[in-house]
Amino acid sequence: MDVKTGLFYLFAVVLLFAAFRVITARNPVYAALYLVLAFFQASAIWLLLRAEFLAISLVLVYVGAVMVLFLFVVMMLDINVDSLREGFWKHFPLAAGVGALIALEMAAVLMGGFRLGEARVASGAMAADSSNTLELGKLLYSQYLYPLEIAAVILLVAIVAAIALTLRTRKDSKYTNPADQVRVKARDRVRIVQMPATRAAEPVAEAATADAAKENKA
Repeated sequence: MDVKTGLFYLFAVVLLFAAFRVITARNPVYAALYLVLAFFQASAIWLLLRAEFLAISLVLVYVGAVMVLFLFVVMMLDINVDSLREGFWKHFPLAAGVGALIALEMAAVLMGGFRLGEARVASGAMAADSSNTLELGKLLYSQYLYPLEIAAVILLVAIVAAIALTLRTRKDSKYTNPADQVRVKARDRVRIVQMPATRAAEPVAEAATADAAKENKA
């Protein structure tokens, strides 16, 4: 076994471990960090396959932007993990069935894609003065332009939804509506209440005489 094969198995094992910890970690912040580790291992595998553009894109776009934003949103939402675990085993059979169905569909698509890729290897040779980035850019902005725009709109909606979730009303936050502050009036803030006295007020002269008597006795 050569060095390249050894590195592939190493990255693949770490990738599988990180992916398993993403769905089994109790803390959502730890799950997000394990997902970052999985992205790094996947980019390393793409480097071994000489797909440099995909590897750098995965690190810069997903790890550097999407996952950092996701991690900040998870930390700001302060998710109550205990309430999310209450119905775990109740919905586990349905989730396992959906996961198995998705795995079978992905396997069918990938196996078909591998067969088509083997058939197109001979006819799809790249020119000597071309590169992976150039060919991918031509294909992405010509044949797959509409899916790219749809993906951009979906990401924009996700960002707006994340901002809306972080601005929701929280019990531990002291939030004041600026419009209510502008519309406030003096009678809404200060109210003068007349309360009865606990004892009758002494005349001023009698109070002064009593004070003088006390001083003379002293």
